Amino acid sequence: MAAISRGILISRQYSGLLGLQTTRYAGAWNKDWMPGPYPKTEEERLRAARKYGLRPDEYKPVPDDGLGAGDYPDVPLVSAESRNPFTNWDYPEHRRNFGEPLHQNFDIYGLDRINESQEPRFSSTHQFLSFASVMAFFIGTYYFLENRKMHWPLMPKQFPNEGVAHYTFEKPE
Repeated sequence: MAAISRGILISRQYSGLLGLQTTRYAGAWNKDWMPGPYPKTEEERLRAARKYGLRPDEYKPVPDDGLGAGDYPDVPLVSAESRNPFTNWDYPEHRRNFGEPLHQNFDIYGLDRINESQEPRFSSTHQFLSFASVMAFFIGTYYFLENRKMHWPLMPKQFPNEGVAHYTFEKPE
């Protein structure tokens, strides 16, 4: 155990030796990545625009509704699936470019998730009527067969002789 600890301490001296590095520092807490408070003055608004890499005329914070978005920019919602797949993206798996501000719910609108801009194939009324008709068919079939007693017939138990006891609790003599 001491040899392992000594090896880790020695490996910290060499930046190129990544095999023994246990963790990578990427920030201390979640608060390091949280947005700042909602900008109230023009100076705070300009500072927030610079923080997110936007021009001051482009920057508009998410409306303060008390859910904690703070100074995060109000980015229009465009699903990754609705973007052009043939563009030379910096991150093609997300269809976005480096430095592009993300929507605050970016993780919901990826290629394998929800496509907000797509029209559904069938209307909600059509979906509900299809569901209701299938359920009505199965429930109607069940009640029809139950009322007609159209299920497997049960035969009486077959014993060799009627009225004869086939068991006893007395000890054999």
